[in-house]
Amino acid sequence: MSILVTRPSPQGEELVSRLRTLGRVAWSFPLIEFTPGRELPQLSGLLNNLSENDLLFALSRHAVAFADAQLHQQQAHWPQAPHYFAIGRTTALALHQVSSKTIRYPQDQEISEVLLQLPELQKIAGKKALILRGNGGRELLGETLQSRGAEVTFCECYQRTAKHYDGAEEAMRWQSRGVTTLVITSGEMLQQLWSLIPPWYREHWLLRCRLLVVSERLAHLARELGWQEIQIAESADNDALLRALQ
Repeated sequence: MSILVTRPSPQGEELVSRLRTLGRVAWSFPLIEFTPGRELPQLSGLLNNLSENDLLFALSRHAVAFADAQLHQQQAHWPQAPHYFAIGRTTALALHQVSSKTIRYPQDQEISEVLLQLPELQKIAGKKALILRGNGGRELLGETLQSRGAEVTFCECYQRTAKHYDGAEEAMRWQSRGVTTLVITSGEMLQQLWSLIPPWYREHWLLRCRLLVVSERLAHLARELGWQEIQIAESADNDALLRALQ
């Protein structure tokens, strides 16, 4: 059984390396890459607008990395005033490392629905909320915070860009290498892989693979696209994916 990991660099390569150390056959096939976001130059000013008890959210470790690099470039610092929140443990750790602040995050699933259940986010009328994220993505967090009376601002810290491949060539390669398990960590990448692979290979190889995803929402999308054997990992970090693959 070979495993195809579609995570972007460097997490994809890291997971493949750990799988190979355990004696598994695994390959990295990143579907997207990251570049700086269009709103990064405004970041320092947006952070300075936050005062005590306002809210700062990071929706991925990539948002944290690009934001921190921008602040270093401008010789600016992470603010002390706001309360810090992250979508999950990995992002929280990255945010804590650069800001030294206590980060609140959901312990169960790394999704907006669970983040929004935190007690600190129930009575937020009149507070400012700054959300650090990539291009696109779900609007649930921002819309819900607004409905609770917060003044929400987004900062696009990075852009996700699809990598270009020859679908038939890649399908032949991975089928010949005996790939039977696919690791997918976003709906965008799932849709991209499904669209990339030509219909014949889709029917005779892709949809017959076991799929490892990171949320029930992703599993539902996969079922709609035609997958039947689907497993859900506890979270999107490599430790959880490795446990699921073992």
